[in-house]
Amino acid sequence: MELILKQDVIGLGYKNDIVNVKSGYGRNYLIPTGKAVIASESAKKVLAENLRQQAHKLAAQKAAAEDKARQYEGVALEIPAKVASTGQLYGSVGVSQVVAALAEKGIEVDRKIVTMRDAKHVGVYEAVIHFHKEVEVKVPVTVVAENAEELAAEAAAKAVVEEAPATVEETSAEEEAPAVETEEKVEE
Repeated sequence: MELILKQDVIGLGYKNDIVNVKSGYGRNYLIPTGKAVIASESAKKVLAENLRQQAHKLAAQKAAAEDKARQYEGVALEIPAKVASTGQLYGSVGVSQVVAALAEKGIEVDRKIVTMRDAKHVGVYEAVIHFHKEVEVKVPVTVVAENAEELAAEAAAKAVVEEAPATVEETSAEEEAPAVETEEKVEE
C-alpha cells in the first residue's frame, strides 16, 4: 500500500515522504491516526505543489536542524549500569537512559527522535538523534560497570579458589611419591 506521510514516523519515514507499507499497518494504524493518507494521483499532485511552494521553509527547517546538531559535536556519554560477573547487564540500557544522560549534561532532547539498539552488555554503542530528514547525529554511548570494584574482587576470589585445588593436588602427589620410593627400598 502506497501512502504519503503527514508527519515523521521514526523507522518508516519523514513528513511528505511516499512510502510502501503493508495494508494492515496502513489501514489500521497510519491512516486512522492521521499520520498518513493514501497516495492517489491527486494527492501526489497536491504534495508536489505544496513542496514547491514550501521549498524555502524546508530549507530554513534544515538549517535550524543543522544548528541543533552542532550542539552534539564532541558529546560522548558514559552510562553506569549494574553488571553481573559475566559482563551481562541486569536489565538493559536504552533510549530513556540516553535521554536522561543528555539531560544531565544540560542538553534537552525529545526521546521520540532518538533511536538506539538496547545495550545488554558492557561496551560501546551508538545512539542516533534524528533532527530532520537529512540531519542525524550519532552520539557514542559507553556502558560501564557500576560495580567495577566488586566485580574485580569477585574475579580475584574466583581465581584464588581455582588455583587452590591445583596446589593441594600437587602437594598430595608429592607426599605420596616419597612414600612409594621408601617402600621400594625396603623391599630390596
